[in-house]
Amino acid sequence: MTLAAWARPRRFPRLPRPTRRTFQVDPESSVAADCYWQPDRPTRPTLVALHGLEGSSRAHYILGLAERAYARGWNAIALNQRNCGDTEHLSPKFYHSGLTADPLAVLRELRLVDGLAPVGLVGYSLGGNLAVKLAGELGRDAADLVAAVVAVSPTIDLPRCMAALERRENRIYEWNFMRNLRSRVRRKSRCWPGQFDTSPLGGLKTIRAFDACYTAPHHGFASAEDYYFRASAMRVVDRVTVATLVISAADDPFVPPEQFRVPAVTGNPAITCEIVPHGGHCAFLAADAPGNEAYWAERRAIAFVAARLGEPAPAREVTAPPATHRETSRQTPAQAPGLRA
Repeated sequence: MTLAAWARPRRFPRLPRPTRRTFQVDPESSVAADCYWQPDRPTRPTLVALHGLEGSSRAHYILGLAERAYARGWNAIALNQRNCGDTEHLSPKFYHSGLTADPLAVLRELRLVDGLAPVGLVGYSLGGNLAVKLAGELGRDAADLVAAVVAVSPTIDLPRCMAALERRENRIYEWNFMRNLRSRVRRKSRCWPGQFDTSPLGGLKTIRAFDACYTAPHHGFASAEDYYFRASAMRVVDRVTVATLVISAADDPFVPPEQFRVPAVTGNPAITCEIVPHGGHCAFLAADAPGNEAYWAERRAIAFVAARLGEPAPAREVTAPPATHRETSRQTPAQAPGLRA
């Protein structure tokens, strides 16, 4: 299902042309977001979306979320991680799986400068880890900035996810990630001459080797393994207090469902986990829905945030399928579209 979702063509006719906005996150770095503003933006809810590894604000699942949010009357902010979405020139550093300072700076500016509230935060894969990690780091203070969090296929236990990605059957995914990462370092080197040594790139075949060579030393981690441990949301998931929904699939090729069954997750009443049998990685195609309606996780994310904002349910409410394994829940699932593998 993972590859089928990526190959499936999509259109977003209800989404207007975005306004690109730059957010200063520290004295030397900025990030850019594609913003879909309502005419009366301060009075409307806002959705902030975080993409996954080597994605961007133009990833199909981010555009799908943005279109649904905008059609509902919300502002939609599609945030690019550092260097993504043609923004290599905005920061001398790379992004990484635990860099919560960037979305935190954006959320604070939206709240304090724009006066926007409430805000729903939705992240996919790496972006899902960031969303949950940020909620855990903020603890009870998260409610000042975020009304609800949704994490789709989140890599909250990075050591476990890396071990899964390195299995032989997942080589196609790792090859694709590495192809994009090598290209990104070369683009980064052109934007920041003399700051990045590109000579090791040809010999790097795995993400673990890339992280050992670039990510870890660049961000002050002792090793790739130290980076995976410290960047994982799992370290702080027990401190999440804002309403959080985790959507994942038992057949995800590199996000094993076992990470959502540990006591730190299942024992947290703020977290609802919906683990469906089939859905792949960030795919979740419903068999009985046409076009963009087939992307079940996008509809579920919007419905979850809307419920936390006290908005009425959409005409076609989306909840977890009956076969879903729910570790922690404060809801009763209703019949939902079947998922196709």
